[in-house]
Amino acid sequence: MIFGKIGISAILVLIFAASTAAADESCAAGKTLKDGVLTIATGNPAYFPWVIDNDPVSGKGFEAAVAYEIAARMGFDRDHVEWTSTTFDQAIQPGPKEFDFNLQQYSITEERDQTIDFSAPYYAAAQAVLVRQPTVDGGATPTLASLKALKWGLAAGTTAPALVQELVAPDSAPLLYDETADTAEALKAGQIDATMMDLPTALFTAAVLLDDGVVLGQFPKGAEAPDSFGLVFEEGNPLRDCANEAIAAMTEDGKLAAIEAEWLQEATGVPVIE
Repeated sequence: MIFGKIGISAILVLIFAASTAAADESCAAGKTLKDGVLTIATGNPAYFPWVIDNDPVSGKGFEAAVAYEIAARMGFDRDHVEWTSTTFDQAIQPGPKEFDFNLQQYSITEERDQTIDFSAPYYAAAQAVLVRQPTVDGGATPTLASLKALKWGLAAGTTAPALVQELVAPDSAPLLYDETADTAEALKAGQIDATMMDLPTALFTAAVLLDDGVVLGQFPKGAEAPDSFGLVFEEGNPLRDCANEAIAAMTEDGKLAAIEAEWLQEATGVPVIE
């Protein structure tokens, strides 16, 4: 019995030593805020489908899962990851950070890149079709044949009008509005049947701004993805190069696509348009 306890203790020591050694030998060694620990920040609250139940420690949700996979490939197992939170705006202000990296759907823009550093993109937003429940009840489906017959409303000055023409070629000319928010109002007023937004904006609009919003479907990425999300780092943080290596490997071996499929297609129930 004594030998059994000693054996278990020895195994735990070996596991801890192996984990520590992995972190010590990784690209990230000596570059984190806390030695041997990766500190990751997100919003509070953090929302579905990016983080499930506002609990990033669970690893459930697209960004929680991406964060843990990046951490693992940088040499940090779950026991060596700590979570913290910031507001959206706090993280992109210039100056020192209380995290190693932060992820909460930060679009990569030249303006933000003046004060912080972005990783390579971990998500390129798909374009999605937003409708209201009566349109679905009227027979609309996530197929090109069905989408052609809808009355579209789009924000002028964005890429949406050109994309809808290219991807759908609707039977009638779309109505054009000044802002994306105006198209949501047009849906409410029954002026239009459908509009196109990036998937994150469509999910938010359907859940928060419309009483009966439905994200009917999403287009396969590849035609164009005008909005990409990146991890946020303090400007000049050398850890970014390690994260970029991890993201590149995840892209290469398909793990990033698998996480996206699990949490942004299966979990949201937004089908890919055929």
